[in-house]
Amino acid sequence: MRLRVTHITSYRYQPAATSIIQVLRMTPGSHDGQYVAEWQIDVSADTRLDAHEDAFGNITHVLSCGPLDDITITAEGLIETHDTGGVVRGTDERFPPGLFLRSTTLTEVNPAMATFARELRAEAESDALGFLHTLMTQVNEHMTFDEDPTHSGTSAAEAFGLKRGVCQDYAHIFIACARTAGVPARFVSGHFLRADGMVNQVAGHAWAEAFVPDLGWVGFDPANGICTSDAHVRVAVGLDYLGAAPVRGTRYGGGTETLTVAVKVEQAGRPGQSQWQRQS
Repeated sequence: MRLRVTHITSYRYQPAATSIIQVLRMTPGSHDGQYVAEWQIDVSADTRLDAHEDAFGNITHVLSCGPLDDITITAEGLIETHDTGGVVRGTDERFPPGLFLRSTTLTEVNPAMATFARELRAEAESDALGFLHTLMTQVNEHMTFDEDPTHSGTSAAEAFGLKRGVCQDYAHIFIACARTAGVPARFVSGHFLRADGMVNQVAGHAWAEAFVPDLGWVGFDPANGICTSDAHVRVAVGLDYLGAAPVRGTRYGGGTETLTVAVKVEQAGRPGQSQWQRQS
């Protein structure tokens, strides 16, 4: 499948910020099942943009500029994808899978989650892949998609208790439960071509990858209840959202900060629709 992605992030500062530094993880890489045919990042301000790879091998750009009262970052390109049944191969793996058993503030479990994961693991016995498929389904059924009660700093335990959240929360819950059951899991940020034909979104997508012996890393999208397919564009990985966020940084000076995000994912050659959807 040929997917055209446009990801626009805009900041406005009142009064103007003295300077800003942003770390961008907005550029996908090529691997089995994903080939980046075209990609570019444009910034509206006169800025310095330094490219490198972070510890996990994500393509990263560091942006620094100022003073300014607004800035728009546009990442866009064309990606060719192929369905690999969720199995991830050909990626730059710099750490052993065991690193991804490490818990973080956003992926800690509470007693209810630990019991939830332990019971599912016991039912699957030694079948790790079966456990992960069941976990994905159960997280999808437990949660209701709702962007109002959660934010980028909401933990897995908080979202699990609310039974509501966005794709990031679904991924954190899946990761936390997998890890407490002894299965390495990590956070993935990227984009998703919606099956309902809506191409315009207000955020990127998020899912998880878990390590299965004799198979390797496998992508699980609990927000949609499916393994990753050629509808997914994989951009960055991390222990949680903070390590794979499209844009993270800081500013000096300035007052109120306003952030807007617009994402468009469409099959290349097909006209998109103009309606904006909240769910990723």
